[in-house]
Amino acid sequence: MSKLIELIKRAYRFVRFDVWRITESELTKSKRVSYRLVKTIVLAVRGFMNDELNQKASALTYSLLFAIVPIIAIVLAIAKGFGFESAVEEWLNRSLIGNTDLVPIVMGFVERYLETARGGYFLGIGIIVLLWSVTSFFYQVESSFNSIWQVRKSRSIIRQFTSYLSIVLIIPVLIVVSNGFSIFFNAKLPELQAIKIISPLVTFTIKLVPFVIMWIVFTLLYWVIPNVKVRFWSAAISGLVSGTAFQLFQMLYIWGQVYLTRYNVVYGSFAAVPLLLLWLQISGVIILLGAEISYAAQNVRNFDYEVDTKNISRRYKDYIALYITYLVVKRFENGKKPLTAERISLKNHLPIRLVTQILHELVEEKILIEVYTDGSVDKTYQPAIDINKLTVDVLFSRIDAHGAEQFLNAPTPEMVKFWHKMLGIKTYVKPDSVNLLIKDLLPEEKTDEQDVSKVQ
Repeated sequence: MSKLIELIKRAYRFVRFDVWRITESELTKSKRVSYRLVKTIVLAVRGFMNDELNQKASALTYSLLFAIVPIIAIVLAIAKGFGFESAVEEWLNRSLIGNTDLVPIVMGFVERYLETARGGYFLGIGIIVLLWSVTSFFYQVESSFNSIWQVRKSRSIIRQFTSYLSIVLIIPVLIVVSNGFSIFFNAKLPELQAIKIISPLVTFTIKLVPFVIMWIVFTLLYWVIPNVKVRFWSAAISGLVSGTAFQLFQMLYIWGQVYLTRYNVVYGSFAAVPLLLLWLQISGVIILLGAEISYAAQNVRNFDYEVDTKNISRRYKDYIALYITYLVVKRFENGKKPLTAERISLKNHLPIRLVTQILHELVEEKILIEVYTDGSVDKTYQPAIDINKLTVDVLFSRIDAHGAEQFLNAPTPEMVKFWHKMLGIKTYVKPDSVNLLIKDLLPEEKTDEQDVSKVQ
């Protein structure tokens, strides 16, 4: 029992502290993947709890409940234009709703909705209401995604409309491809029965197609909707996980309805309503959890040394600030290409969050400036003042004086005397080192380039 407790404690320490104290540049390729996986899972679970995804999924359920008929109406209208109405209805019947009693009711709503939207004087108003319902739902999704990605501003109205419409247009195409693929292979399956090796492969392929469709749909959601640059591989990873979870939940949902006979006896056909709400709620959780995975996968390096960085001492932070300034100054002195925050982090095994925080402060203190070189979109850093005047004393004086001071309206005379006394005795630099230039801190440059191009 004691060994089990000790093992649990070690696992907790590893997940809570140790795994974050090793940067990816210090690991081999094989370990890098496993460590990144552990970090991504931890961040996703932490985000699930901290971001209250259950409550956000409830809000998403409310929005989707109002938007589901307009969304299906748009998809069906597009499918009708290409003559694939039956394919969409079949897909709804076996995949989306998973309840044979509810599908005819929903399809009746959709037909009446389309008739209202294109009829008489209400043609324009009907279309506007339809598009507004769909846009409102996707806006709710974008707001939830932006919150997870810590983005405060949504995209413009025009960009919202074009992005959401693109997704809605792609869905019926994927449905038609999925159904057409399944129909084709089901028709050819009897001919392939004679070939015993191919037949299982075809059967497996038919079963895999719905998963592939879900992977594509979820990848598009995580790649397009957040108002931030999402790397495709981050969206693809979360799309793979969420799409698989969603498809498995669909199978479980449909299978579970067969065994809910008592529930149906009590509620009758009305049983479809609470089951639909349950389906929407869990689907919302899966969608938002995928967004958390996407964010964690893309930003996992930002959380290296997270606990230590939050509790960093003033002295150690000053040391890192001095060292980063030294790196920037020496590269400028030697005429080398300026470094980005990511390169500084990778070269020196420093946590990227701490590096970006200190660089931001050094820019505000007018020690460094941000520059863009060779048309690059990544910021690099150069000295903001003459390196022959940039001493250690200048750096620490600016760091020490950065921020608000003497903001009290009526300090006592004793406080004023104490302030001047403190200014006279407080120093970070020894008197014989006041004029020591940062570029001369070390006798020779010890910041040779390391091959970190393979570190992702």
